[in-house]
Amino acid sequence: MKKMSSRRKAVNAVVYVFLSVLALIWILPILWVILTSFREETGSFTPYFLPKGYTINNYINLLTDNTTFDFTRWFSNTLLVSVVTCITSTFFVLSVSYTMSRLRFRSRKPLMNIALILGMFPGFMSMIAVYYVLKAFGIEQSLLALILVYSAGTGLGFYVAKGFFDTVPRALDEAAMLDGASRGRIFWKITLPMSKPIIIYTLLTSFTAPWIDYIFASVIMGDNYENYTVALGLFKMLEKEFIHNYYTQFAAGAVIVSIPIAILFISTQKFYVGGVTGGSVKG
Repeated sequence: MKKMSSRRKAVNAVVYVFLSVLALIWILPILWVILTSFREETGSFTPYFLPKGYTINNYINLLTDNTTFDFTRWFSNTLLVSVVTCITSTFFVLSVSYTMSRLRFRSRKPLMNIALILGMFPGFMSMIAVYYVLKAFGIEQSLLALILVYSAGTGLGFYVAKGFFDTVPRALDEAAMLDGASRGRIFWKITLPMSKPIIIYTLLTSFTAPWIDYIFASVIMGDNYENYTVALGLFKMLEKEFIHNYYTQFAAGAVIVSIPIAILFISTQKFYVGGVTGGSVKG
């Protein structure tokens, strides 16, 4: 027994050391970006890790000086697109997932299979076609175009939410229908109040996608700098004519952009985990 106990302690020690090393590797880049955002020296490369001088001017200049880069406008654009997309996408995902979970109709299985197959292909494969469709309607290089693009395909990602709705007892629906409740009333008054984890999960994923996206935004916006999102704007700072003077401001912008996402995930973590673990795919 003593040998087994000592072996377990040795294994636990090795595991703890391994996890500590992984945590350090994960934290170091984040720490480096934060330190760079407060670095007083300009330039994109320094042969040392800790800055020689610290300043908050990088944040002040980023938020107040809009002569070259209008970060506050880009941040507002991103926030608007993310919030509107989050609301519309959540409505689409929950509606489609509830329909696939509760209703039985002839084309249900084929539609689910088609959605599963289409979900295996990355969305940016269609970005050229999407751009020309938006151009045909005359709404390219606009925030409306971004909202439509981010919201349009979200209904295909219903499998996790459908799995969660499958775990909600059907007996509740049957009892409500006996009392004269319609499908819509059951969805809004009974099912959704019991589905807070999957609602939070869907809200978070729907908000995060447009917040961090670069590919679709770069194709749709082109050179319309006023409607840039923060992803496009920050990447613009890394071009060779700007990187030396604006690299520390780029790091400051990266820190600012990460704050809303970090707050959202920390404040809703228990619901987010519950939504992921509660959603198992059923037929």
